[in-house]
Amino acid sequence: MRGPSARQPLRNELSWSKSRESKLRECARQYYFHYYASWGGWERNAPPETRELYILKKLTSRAAWAGTTVHDAIAHALSLVRDGIQPDRERLVAQCRARMRAEFRESREKAYRRRKAFGLVEHEYDEAIEDAQWKANWELVERCLVAFFESRWLQLARALPKERWLPIDELASFHFEGTKIFAAPDFAFRTEEGGAVLVDWKTGQKRDADKEQLLGYAMFAHRSWDVPLDRIACRVVYLPSLDEIEVPVDEAEVESFSGRMRDSIARMRDLLIDPEQNVAAIASFPKTADPGACARCPFRGPCGGVEAA
Repeated sequence: MRGPSARQPLRNELSWSKSRESKLRECARQYYFHYYASWGGWERNAPPETRELYILKKLTSRAAWAGTTVHDAIAHALSLVRDGIQPDRERLVAQCRARMRAEFRESREKAYRRRKAFGLVEHEYDEAIEDAQWKANWELVERCLVAFFESRWLQLARALPKERWLPIDELASFHFEGTKIFAAPDFAFRTEEGGAVLVDWKTGQKRDADKEQLLGYAMFAHRSWDVPLDRIACRVVYLPSLDEIEVPVDEAEVESFSGRMRDSIARMRDLLIDPEQNVAAIASFPKTADPGACARCPFRGPCGGVEAA
């Protein structure tokens, strides 16, 4: 009788997402650290420098922390509604407050350096953040959650038959010309006419990249859920203002987006020393010349900052 086979090592595959493209655009060196040099840093026998980069990769900024908290809370509320349970706004807000307080303590103590724990870039680099700024971060989360509970989207979800719900904020993928493309709509459902509505919540400022992200989701819905492009409606909803932007979806828009995605993937491949095996070398990934990008980067310590003039 054959014994259990040895666990196959994870393979670092080239994939594409809007966030991955944005990271490459901001700084090629940061992109290299995040997707290549930190790979395998979770292993017990990982080299110290790889382990260090992996720890830094898992850190987040306080702005992204607020966004993640809001997204997770809304996904939980929608899951309850889908299951026929009415979420309690005050209870959900209180749970988020308790979660953020616990994560703040973990991060401030740098527990992430001893075990799997939450960490913020601001604590790693001992940034001087005033109490008022931390408080404002929480207040933004609270306002976003209150706005969601007062929005038309929660009311729509409550009236939605269970059979028309599509996956909520679940990471999925499809293949585009051989490359895996990741997508995770925040809220999606089928219409009575056989179409689909895709919604993405945003807690930051409006950006053109937000529309691009929804076009990627539309491609995913078309390929994975077999929804005709002309029956897909995409909305970006900005919290807490509840401003909405409709993203046009048609053959021309998707073809244009596909071209930009194709060019982006080609650039990622061109930077590799072995595209077939997805192997990269640091020399191909120069540092940014933008000090602002460095100030936001979790790898600013080992990287050493912008290139000298």
